Amino acid sequence: MSCPNRVLLISGKRKSGKDYIAEKLCTLLDGKCCILRISEPIKSYYATTHNLSLEALMSDGPLKEKYRKSMTEWSEEQRFKDPGCFCEAACTKAEAKELWIVSDVRRKTDMEWFKKTYGEKIRSVRIETDLETRKDRGWNFVEGIDDTIGECGLDDYDSWDLMINNNSDDTLKENLQSLVKLIAI
Repeated sequence: MSCPNRVLLISGKRKSGKDYIAEKLCTLLDGKCCILRISEPIKSYYATTHNLSLEALMSDGPLKEKYRKSMTEWSEEQRFKDPGCFCEAACTKAEAKELWIVSDVRRKTDMEWFKKTYGEKIRSVRIETDLETRKDRGWNFVEGIDDTIGECGLDDYDSWDLMINNNSDDTLKENLQSLVKLIAI
């Protein structure tokens, strides 16, 4: 496992724009970073064991939504045995870059694992997006998903290095500039 100079942990609700902002930041930093997804090892297992497309599970499409609850339940069983198992699996596959952007931090155990493993290299950001904007992006409340630790585990976390509002592209440039200052690589 390589060791980056900085690890940016991004958290936010479904349809808040976590992946969108991570990808825009990665493009802006042109080759200095890579995006890690804690969900990738989960979805990889599901794709293999259910003969599904990993690409489709990693996308924002309907296949992911069809299997979301089942994937979440399986992953919780694994986390009960080892809370950092998916964080470690995602990092094991990471490219050797100056910055790792982890675009889907959802639990306090994720935060704890990264802080324990990478210490002072960690920076964290919470992306806030209002309910109407999330709905406009296709979000609908799903019982058993949106009211679980996988969506609410960091709602009361208050040690973010930065909080940004992502209700529109009008603030994108300002948000990216704030993130660049935060990571200082």
